[in-house]
Formats: sequence, C-alpha cells, structure tokens
Amino acid sequence: MPITPRHLNRYRQIAEVMIGHGFGAILAQLGLDSQLELPRRLLHRKPLAQNGKTPAVHVRQALEELGPTFVKLGQILSTRPDLLPPSFLLELTRLQDDVPPAPWDAIKAILEEELGDSLEHLFAEFDSTPIAAASLAQVHAARMPDGAQVVVKVQRPNIESTINLDLDILYDLARLAQDRTPLAELYDLPELAEEFAVSLRAELDYRREGHNADRFQQNFAAESHLYVPKVYWEYTTRRVLVQERIFGLKISDIAALDAAGYDRHQIALHSARFIIKEILEDGFFHADPHPGNIVVLPNEVIGIMDFGTVGYLDPNDRAALVRLYITAVRLDTVSLVEQLIQVGVAAPNLNRSALQRDVRRLLLKYHGLPLQDIRAADVLDSLRPIIYRYHLRLPSNFWLLAKTLVMMEGVGLKLDPDFDMFKVSEPYVRRFLLRMWLPSAWGPSVVHSATGWADLLNSLPRQTTRLLGQVERGELELQVGIPAFDYYISRVDRITTRIVLSVLLAAIILALAMLIPGMDLTWPWTFFTWVIVGTFLMAVFLATWLILSILRSGGRL
Repeated sequence: MPITPRHLNRYRQIAEVMIGHGFGAILAQLGLDSQLELPRRLLHRKPLAQNGKTPAVHVRQALEELGPTFVKLGQILSTRPDLLPPSFLLELTRLQDDVPPAPWDAIKAILEEELGDSLEHLFAEFDSTPIAAASLAQVHAARMPDGAQVVVKVQRPNIESTINLDLDILYDLARLAQDRTPLAELYDLPELAEEFAVSLRAELDYRREGHNADRFQQNFAAESHLYVPKVYWEYTTRRVLVQERIFGLKISDIAALDAAGYDRHQIALHSARFIIKEILEDGFFHADPHPGNIVVLPNEVIGIMDFGTVGYLDPNDRAALVRLYITAVRLDTVSLVEQLIQVGVAAPNLNRSALQRDVRRLLLKYHGLPLQDIRAADVLDSLRPIIYRYHLRLPSNFWLLAKTLVMMEGVGLKLDPDFDMFKVSEPYVRRFLLRMWLPSAWGPSVVHSATGWADLLNSLPRQTTRLLGQVERGELELQVGIPAFDYYISRVDRITTRIVLSVLLAAIILALAMLIPGMDLTWPWTFFTWVIVGTFLMAVFLATWLILSILRSGGRL
C-alpha cells in the first residue's frame, strides 16, 4: 500500500507515538517500517517491561497523545468486550477528552461564518469563555435577543479535516492488519473501521444532534417528569448547535439534592422509567447518560442534555433481549445459547457445550439472589471474559445499551441504594410481551410476506413463458449431479413396481369379492366361471410373489 504525501507526516507522527510506547514491532508486522524509512533499532526501543507500565496503560496513553480521533476510537473500544480483553477495557474507560479551549478569534470566525452575521446582531450577550471544552467542540453560554438563555456548541477549528485524515489512515491500517495478522480469522477489521468512521462523521454534524433532541421531545411529550431543552433551529448548522440552557442540580450531587429537599427515591424512579421506556417502547435511547448530562429540576423533574450519542434498537433487537432475559432467569442455558446463535451473536460452529457450561456458572452465581441485589456492572464484568473467550459479536448498539445501563445504575445506587430496577421494569416487560402477540406487531411482517408472494405469482406466468421459450430454442441447459443417482433411481423403480402390483392385487380381490357369489360351479364350467378361477389363481400368484420379494429384501423398499 503506497503512502500518499498528504498522509506521510501523520503516519510518521503515529509511528513515533507507537515506537515511544513499545509498539514498534506492530509497524514492522504491517510492513510500514520500510515505507516510513524507520530504523529497525527503533522498532524494538523501550520495552514495556522496563518502565513499570502495563501494555493497557501504554495503549491508553498512546491514544491520548494521538488526538481526538484516536481518543474517540478508544472510548468506543472500551465498550466492546468482544474485541479486547477485560484489562484493556478497564484502562480505556480512563481516557481523558479534556483539552484547552481553542482561541476565541478562531471560534468567533466559525460562528459568524456558519450563522451568516456578527455575534453582536445575533445574540444579546455571548460569553467568550467556554463553560466546557473537549477535543471535538466547545460550549459557550449566550443570551438570545428575547432574553432566553442558551448554550452554543461550536466545532473546533480544522477538526473535521484532521479527523478525515486520521480515518483514512485507520482504514488503511485495518486493511493491512486484515492481510498480515491472525486477527483476520476472527474479525472483519475494515468493516469495523468503516463503522467507526460513519459514527464519528455523523457526530460532527450538529444538525443530527438537534434532530435527536427533537425526537426525544416527541417520545416523552406525555411525560411530565422528563425535560428536553429546545433547539433553536434558525441558529443551528452543521458546525453550530444552539439549545435552551437548563439550570438544575447535578443528579450525582447527593448533598445538594438533600439540601434542596428533593425526594431521591422519586428521582431514581423517574430516571428508571425514562431509561426503560426509551429502550423497550421507543427503541431509541440516550447512550451517554453520565452525571454531567443529567440535572434535577424543581419537582424532581429530570433534565437531559447532549444528544450526540444515541442508540437504536429495532423491534427484533428488543424481542431478542427480552427472550435472552427470560431464558437466563429460567437457567435454560441450552435455549440461551441457541438464541445467541439465531441472532448472530455466536458462531454456529462454536463449542456449544463449553459456552453452556460457562454461562450456567455465571447464572448460578446470581441464581436465588433478590433482583435488587443484582448489579448490571457486576454482571457485565462477569460476562466480559466469556464474550472475549468465545468471540461473541453483539451489535454495537447492544454495547451502547450495556454502557448506558451501567451508567444509570451507578446514578441510581447513589440516589437510592435499595432501589429495585427490575421491579420498576416488570410492567414494561409485560406490556412489551403482550404487544409482541398483537396483530399490530406481527401483522406488518405478514403483509410484507404476502406482498412478496403476490409479486411472485404475478410475475410467474411471464417468467414461465420466457423460460419455456429458452428451452424450446435450446438456450437453457440444466445439469444436476446427484451422488449414486442410478442407485436411487433403481430403488424408486422397485418401489413403484410394488405399489402398482399392490394396487392391482387389491383391485382383483375386490372384483372377485363381487363376482364369486354369482359363480355356477356345475360341471362343465361356463366361460364366466373359468375367468373367475383364472383371476383367482393370478391373484394368488401375485400375492405370493410380492410377499417373497419383500421377505428377500429384508423388509426394505
């Protein structure tokens, strides 16, 4: 793979960081040492064992040094126990995304370019000091001309070109690794790189985040205890998002909540209802519910912010999750493993008995415990080694869901340590199971299948006419090869002969049964009597031959 001049400098930066953390041998395995003109002595510099840091720590530090694209990659990998062992997953959760804010002049230029006017005309007030800064964007406080307070999220200068360059390089590295490493036997690395690129590029378009917020508003329009801030669409573009600013107490600030007189049990209840509804009913969930994105407003109303990361679960995904939950509660490991294979999580050729044994051990660990004593974080920690050992491949949205549940559980335990999430979810699960049996759930798929059959029947005469025309013109030749074809044909022939003889014999017997009562046995016999006697003798002969034939074949057809 030739390296273009546009990518060369960035490749060298990546190589320097990897060599500095002891991963130079990977560059040599990918064949980049010669293309980047790297001295071979550098590829094995600074062995990991000499600096006291584990390989997982070096991976995290290397990703942080390489910048926003690789930090985002590490954050996604931290939720994928099917790709990395548990020690690496734990370390990647410590990735830091805090960076110094970009210069105000550059930020102001982006805002005015995107919004098409000066900030002085667009806003009554605008704070040039950001209230938050990350690798992709930073957030400023402002006031609209009508006095409404808003937050303005603006993309950092040149970040899109930087990310596009890094994504091109990551895809190239994935293709090299697919061709030159054993990982190709387990994973489709280019496909994983492409999936990551699509996700990250979508995150750079803030119009998408605004539409996510609007969708949450619609889904929870009837819910009085959840508040989603308004999006100012006339001020929102691909690189700028302006949204209503909401003021409340951080949901994790227990002391402040108690001082304000809030009922923590009610807050936990509202939070649980929010997460259960968005998963089981809507199939569209907030995938980054850390305490910084959730505030508590008066009357225990939950305020949700930052809709850049969301997850999707179609009805089949939700049904699969519910079925897995039910089989796990029943300790039915055989059905559970079969369900994993059916939804494509586990490969059909895996060692089923070993996976069933490990899953059963895990389930027995929690069997008999009260549901409120079972923690999602503990279950996930126990699952990670099994997932990695058997290379179970859950869809990326399932991992987002697992991360979401663990985050919300951590918040819930702080609010109310005795809160029973399973008890709250029980009526939602029952309603979901009921909907699965209603015509509104299975009707569309039946109609879709019926439409397909109707299309087939409609096109069948036309296709048949064309096929017969090809046969008549000698344009179509069908060749079928079946092992031991002649043998099976002879068997079919014998079976057919016996069936025909049996039917003929039965017909003769019935005819004789009707004719014998009218026989005249006075000698000399009449022609009619001779016919009946001859037919009787033929029937005896056929019956004898058929019985002997069956006995000689041992009863086989």
